[in-house]
Amino acid sequence: MITKAVILAGGLGTRLSEETEAKPKPMVEVGGRPIIWHIMKIYSHYGINEFIVCLGYKGYVVKEYFSNYFLHMADVTLDLTTNDHTTHYRRAEPWKITLIDTGAETMTGGRLKRVREYLGDEDFCMTYGDGVADIDIGKLLEFHRSHDRLATVTAVQPPGRFGALELDQDDVLGFREKPQGDGSWINGGFFVLSPKVIDRIAGDDTVWEKGPLEGLARDRQLASYKHSGFWQPMDTLRDKRHLESLWEEGKAPWRKW
Repeated sequence: MITKAVILAGGLGTRLSEETEAKPKPMVEVGGRPIIWHIMKIYSHYGINEFIVCLGYKGYVVKEYFSNYFLHMADVTLDLTTNDHTTHYRRAEPWKITLIDTGAETMTGGRLKRVREYLGDEDFCMTYGDGVADIDIGKLLEFHRSHDRLATVTAVQPPGRFGALELDQDDVLGFREKPQGDGSWINGGFFVLSPKVIDRIAGDDTVWEKGPLEGLARDRQLASYKHSGFWQPMDTLRDKRHLESLWEEGKAPWRKW
């Protein structure tokens, strides 16, 4: 039974520098909560409540957030004369979170290799700490179990960046809002992996998306779960504002809880 999810949360987020000078990209907020919280809520909705978070750049910010999470989510009375506190109402999640410093300069594959000892022998989920989707994790896991390959990657079709004009020669017939891109399928994260894939990672300098994934593909050990629904990474301030507006308008497709 798959019960764990690894979240890669160590990158610099250089294209989101307005937000990431003081915190790592997974801690950039959407709707008043870090995007990593949204990702964990997606998994938790489908019964995955144990997380191994691979930290790097400003990892202490993630540690401090989750260390104080119970306090953040509870109503309390503080008696400053005695330093006592009383908890009245708790809204904490049923999560077990292991926060591992995997190095400031470590590549994505190296980060996964560094948390091997926390994974056990069962297959596990893995994704990036900066993207959300309305993906059905239950169906993803079911698909992974249906084949004998070592790895499953969620394939997505990214949205186009701009609206499109509907033309008839020189006449504009109308407008279409941000159609899908060129129809190509890309790596959308939300992997399901056998621990055996970690044997393909040489060390800290290994980029997961290069040697290991390409090798799995060559060996016919990588299957794709096609997700044609909503998927959005948060690579730029524009992406962040888009996700924020969806949340504020009550139209966030990834919010299934």
